[in-house]
Amino acid sequence: MKRMLPGLLLLASVAAAQGPQGPPATPKRPVTDTYFGQAVVDNYRWLEDTNSPEVKAWFQAQGDYTKQALDQIPGRDSLISAFVRYDKLRPVRYGEVKQRGTRYFYRKTLPTEAVGKLYLREGKTGPERLLFDPAAYDKTKTYAMAAFTPSNDGQQVVIGLQEGGAELSALRTLAVATKAFRPETIASVFGGEVTWLPDNSGFLYTPQNSNDPKDPKGNLDTKARLHRLGTDPAADPELFSRAKYPQLGIRPDQYPYVYFSDDETQIYGGLSSVDNRINAWVAAPADLRKPTIPWKRLAAPADSVYNYLKLGGQLYLYSIKGAPRGRILVTDAANPSPATARVLLPEGKLHITGISSTKDFLFVTLNDGINDQIRQYDPRSKQWAPVPLPLNGSAAVMPLDAPRSNDVLVDVTSWKQPLTLYDYSPATRKLAVSRFDVPAKYPGVADLVVEEVEAPGHDGAQVPLTLIYRKGLKKDGQAVCYMTGYGAYGISATPYFSTRYLALLNKGVVVAVTHPRGGSEKGQTWYRAGYQTTKPNTWKDFISCGEYLVKNSYTSPQHLIGEGTSAGGVLIGRAITERPDLFAAAISNVSCSNAMRFENSPNGPVNAPEFGTVKDSVQCRGLYEMDAFQHVKAGTKYPAVLCVGGMNDPRVIVWQPGKFAAALQAASTSGKPVLMQVNYDNGHFTEDKKVAFRNFANMYAFALWQAGHPEFQPATIAVR
Repeated sequence: MKRMLPGLLLLASVAAAQGPQGPPATPKRPVTDTYFGQAVVDNYRWLEDTNSPEVKAWFQAQGDYTKQALDQIPGRDSLISAFVRYDKLRPVRYGEVKQRGTRYFYRKTLPTEAVGKLYLREGKTGPERLLFDPAAYDKTKTYAMAAFTPSNDGQQVVIGLQEGGAELSALRTLAVATKAFRPETIASVFGGEVTWLPDNSGFLYTPQNSNDPKDPKGNLDTKARLHRLGTDPAADPELFSRAKYPQLGIRPDQYPYVYFSDDETQIYGGLSSVDNRINAWVAAPADLRKPTIPWKRLAAPADSVYNYLKLGGQLYLYSIKGAPRGRILVTDAANPSPATARVLLPEGKLHITGISSTKDFLFVTLNDGINDQIRQYDPRSKQWAPVPLPLNGSAAVMPLDAPRSNDVLVDVTSWKQPLTLYDYSPATRKLAVSRFDVPAKYPGVADLVVEEVEAPGHDGAQVPLTLIYRKGLKKDGQAVCYMTGYGAYGISATPYFSTRYLALLNKGVVVAVTHPRGGSEKGQTWYRAGYQTTKPNTWKDFISCGEYLVKNSYTSPQHLIGEGTSAGGVLIGRAITERPDLFAAAISNVSCSNAMRFENSPNGPVNAPEFGTVKDSVQCRGLYEMDAFQHVKAGTKYPAVLCVGGMNDPRVIVWQPGKFAAALQAASTSGKPVLMQVNYDNGHFTEDKKVAFRNFANMYAFALWQAGHPEFQPATIAVR
């Protein structure tokens, strides 16, 4: 008799156990950990072994059950149709325009295409030439172009290729003249951006240690390397790492990188982490040829420099030291000293969010909490001037070829204004709609109303809240409301136009974007007030926003949807475990739901500076507080919850939302469904439009079903 594998046994037993009325059964196998004298029980530790056939079968069964449930929702396909229809209204999308001499390289995506292709023009108005199509690269597999970096002379392009929704890229070098790839391939590079050598003979990059997103050592002790074209990548010399420079105090979780200043007169070695403070050194380009580089300190974390760039002989620093809203300092690039740097732009009422430069100008982006302003500085005249923007919202400066040109693209968008690309001349301070902008008119936009309000927080803080809805909204508490939040890493929820939101708005849904502590809407103090041990403010601010919406009759608990993605999983997970009565439904998307075990996931150690570590008694208590999984209590009437995880996700491993789903399924007594959607063709996210459209339609349809939207009610409900 043929022996059945253990995984198949589980799948068969799960299928038998789930029946028509419940999700797949999940055995409890308690494991007890003791942290600083406190015992913590984990009933689902076994789900962390994603290589186990039993665990694979569990995720497959959960995914199949979820698909069966979601397929019953009548409005789901109408959402996909709306996404596709709105996508077609913009006949072409241009992105990542990069200039090299007279050549313009860019990504172009048509509505009929799932992913973008790489194109080239000679001059902005020259004929278009297709350089690379990911869909044609290997028709037996699915590829996307994560990034592309043209050489300085525009003769070659390094392309980062992602396969099957994975986020780690393989680097290939394309010759522009022949459109042929060089033979070598460099695997396991996150994203795919590189820095070319000035003579275009090679490039600088930092690979991961493994192509497996579940490898716990994949992004620890990484090494910045130099690749010479035509050589074996296995022999690429190591430039900057903990192993090579032990005296620099590099931690295993810090990601080393090396790149050139825009004018290629300096090289910088830096350490990337979730700590936004720059940790970097400087050297001369000639030092790349030496066995060891004589690095000289540029800025340490204690200097609280958030960004820097070289323009002429000066180094410009964006610093928050003694200025939580930020200021701009300037120091000698040859002998940088943040401590003695001169103040160029003092701290003001607006907080600085970024700096960039072209050949002759410095640009500073500032924010009033929601809307951006941009100022430019000319070091030659020592004059500041505002960049004229056509509307309030978000704006970004994108230099096209910083060291050699003053050409700039400026993109501008708002909650109800689609993104528009402008050509900008800093010399004349004139904006003109760019050749790379393709306008689109979307249905219902003219009827949208945007309110910027503040909700009283639990401790008296005023929490910014953006409300978007159609004209004529009756504030009778009957509207379905989709409330989203993030609140981590100092990332602010700045205005942007979303066709996905538009699909909800055109169905009468109120969209509420929260700005909780943990973001930087009110500067660095706002960020630090939702960080590590102060993290409870993040989800309490989210709860306060929900209470504001109910109190002011925008919606009611029977119609309120909460959503959090990635680090926003802390926000949504703890919001529904603390106030389950406030929500009809929740979406926990690729979510950090088990914070105490995050360090045991591949991406966990590098995120410890943001959330904390269980190795520290105070931070450990903070992690327990933000751990949604540990706060699930049996016998509680939880809202309907859809957890989403990606099997190729290197950022939040799939067992994080998986364990949360298992705990909620066992604990909830509300009779409302708890589902676990498993994406096998997706990582943390994907460029593939078909996959993304399906994923968001599933999430929205589930939530609208449970929040009582009439277009999403199945004739019969076969899941609890």
